[in-house]
Amino acid sequence: MRTYHCFWLLLWASQPHQSFLTPLSKRTSGFPEKEKVLVLSGNSRQDLHRSKRSWMWNQFFLLEEYTGTDYQYVGKLHSDQDKGDGSLKYILSGDGAGDLFIINENTGDIQATKRLDREEKPVYILRAQAVNRRTGRPVEPESEFIIKIHDINDNEPMFTKDVYNASIPEMSDVGTFVVQVTATDADDPTYGNSAKVVYSILQGQPYFSVESETGIIKTALLNMDRENREQYQVVIQAKDMGGQMGGLSGTTTVNITLTDVNDNPPRFPQSTYQFRAPESTPLDSPVGRIKANDADVDENAEIEYSITEGDGYDMFGITTDKDTQEGIIIVKKALDYENKNLYILKVEATNTHVDPRFLYLGPFKDSATVRIQVEDVDEPPVFSRPAYIMEVKEDIPINSVIGTVTAQDPDAARNPVKYSVDRHTDMDRVFNINSGNGSIFTSKPLDRETVLWHNITVIAAEINNPKQSSRVPVFIKVLDVNDNAPEFAMFYETFVCENAKAEQLIQTLSAVDKDDSYNGHQFSFSLAPEAVSSSNFTLQDNRDNTAGIFTRKTRYNRHETSTYFLPVVISDNDYPIQSSTETVTIRVCACDHRGKMLSCNAEALIHPTGLSTGALIAILLCIIILLVTVVLFAALRRQRKKEPLIISKEDIRDNIVSYNDEGGGEEDTQAFDIGTLRNPEAIDDNKLRRDIVPETLFIPRRTATARDNTDVRDFINQRLKENDTDPTAPPYDSLATYAYEGNGSVAESLSSLESVTTDGDQDYDYLSDWGPRFKKLADMYGSMDSDKDS
Repeated sequence: MRTYHCFWLLLWASQPHQSFLTPLSKRTSGFPEKEKVLVLSGNSRQDLHRSKRSWMWNQFFLLEEYTGTDYQYVGKLHSDQDKGDGSLKYILSGDGAGDLFIINENTGDIQATKRLDREEKPVYILRAQAVNRRTGRPVEPESEFIIKIHDINDNEPMFTKDVYNASIPEMSDVGTFVVQVTATDADDPTYGNSAKVVYSILQGQPYFSVESETGIIKTALLNMDRENREQYQVVIQAKDMGGQMGGLSGTTTVNITLTDVNDNPPRFPQSTYQFRAPESTPLDSPVGRIKANDADVDENAEIEYSITEGDGYDMFGITTDKDTQEGIIIVKKALDYENKNLYILKVEATNTHVDPRFLYLGPFKDSATVRIQVEDVDEPPVFSRPAYIMEVKEDIPINSVIGTVTAQDPDAARNPVKYSVDRHTDMDRVFNINSGNGSIFTSKPLDRETVLWHNITVIAAEINNPKQSSRVPVFIKVLDVNDNAPEFAMFYETFVCENAKAEQLIQTLSAVDKDDSYNGHQFSFSLAPEAVSSSNFTLQDNRDNTAGIFTRKTRYNRHETSTYFLPVVISDNDYPIQSSTETVTIRVCACDHRGKMLSCNAEALIHPTGLSTGALIAILLCIIILLVTVVLFAALRRQRKKEPLIISKEDIRDNIVSYNDEGGGEEDTQAFDIGTLRNPEAIDDNKLRRDIVPETLFIPRRTATARDNTDVRDFINQRLKENDTDPTAPPYDSLATYAYEGNGSVAESLSSLESVTTDGDQDYDYLSDWGPRFKKLADMYGSMDSDKDS
């Protein structure tokens, strides 16, 4: 409920000149207050003299929110020049003059026409002037005065926010600052207590309190626990008039949230956990999950798990799932049921963010026991080594054992194991293995110069369960044996000039050996025993794995001997010593005086681009093979053409063969080729099939001319038989037309025109024998003969 306090105040401004107060004859305000008069004083001195102020100025006061029916009286203007005869007129100007404020120009009374609101405008500045009504000249200089609006308590306090949000940590001490609320009052703070606001709490006790003058909200209860209650709604009231009765008030809501602090340690819901893990569990795979509960949230609920002790301390590890805060137990080392099948661990859960203020509540960690039972799994056999390396000499006899692999079942049952060689790694079946004891032996001869390393895979599988198998690589190195004789590094074919001199070097020889030599090869060269005494050349071993061929005599004659074959023996120094006899071909050629070859029987030696005998033989063989290929291709193609023409489904032809045709008559030339029927011998002998390319032209068989009076049926049967046995006929069904009337009739023509020209008599009685259809014809011709005879 609003209470309005109205006051009439008369403030005088003292001036050193005369002033007086004239009572009003009429009051319009309805309040018993003194009349406010602003008096004007005149000056009768000359203009040259100093004049004194003509306004005695005052300040008018009005109450806001006037609710009366009449105009609110403000005050009165009066000039000392006014004699009361109506010769003066008062004029008002300034803020609201003529609209909000009006003046009686005769009496100087000022009134307010509307209700005023101090919160809209607290002060109005106006100007007053007195003028001569007749001349319109001012009798007093214009001066300003003020109308001030007195405040009443018409505005309730307003909070700066409709809803406040605040938060404080849980377990805060009493008196902890929460938030400050602020309310403002639009009333005049300098006038009375209308704008003096006092705060109080309407809802939220006993948890919170508010300071009445500042609006600061504080905690009022000790150890408020978020886990018990997190949200609080507090209602604060702001009341003006210093909180006295009759004051106006406003309220606001403050939502207060208790934020979490780490005041709760993690706790396992059970003291012991049981898990099972197969012994085949891969490393870093999870075995199980455990979780310690923490009533806190966010970072205060973050937990780290660790294995503190136990017989599986090094076998298992534990990590934390950041999303669920669970502890994940994982396998760090391979499990073996046969070695150990039960592990007992002690797992500890600890908060990562500990608040020292709450350490008095106890240690912020908890522990639990984890039992992990390892389950037995049928495992494949395990080899004693991850890989085997064996060595064997290349001259080892077949079926000799070169080494042994060993594998056994790791399970408690110790199932027997059988061995085999993966034939994908030994396609030539060079090696084999004893399935019972794993001994590897050779099944074919070895040759180091062909294959130095053999990489095979041995499979070990349980006899009772062959699916349980494992593999191991076996690397077999073939050791060298001196089983290869040295030979020339290349094919040597040289020449000697006819005019050569004795002891002249004509060729240097070198050799190679496929065998290995630990100390390096050392070859020795010599002439074969049969060539030592009879040869025209000598051989000198240079002791550096080379040898030189020298002439033994002076001059050679190519017409007597054009080619010499010099046998050379090459030996190595390894054990056992290997030797071979190689032949050097020496041709005798004509040379110039500088020893440059001019001509000899070996054209290949004269022309560097010539072909050797071996090359010519190879070219000839290629030509022969090419000719044979062409002949075979032609023969195959010829045979292919004799195959049936029906190759695809789309080439199947079904046609109608009609044999029941009595003939179209002599004038029916559209249905059949009458000429062909009349003269079967006129068949075109050169007419070929159009669906295939002929490879051999079969001569069409000549058929005997149909005998006179041959029946159509006999003709058709004859033609049908000929087509069935014809080798040139197409293999698919086609239309064959056998329409033929015959070569002639015993009755010859039945034409009436021909009958007229016939000289001889004819007997047509046989027509009656042809059936009812010919009876009328017989009668007609028979009657004609009767008439002719008569």
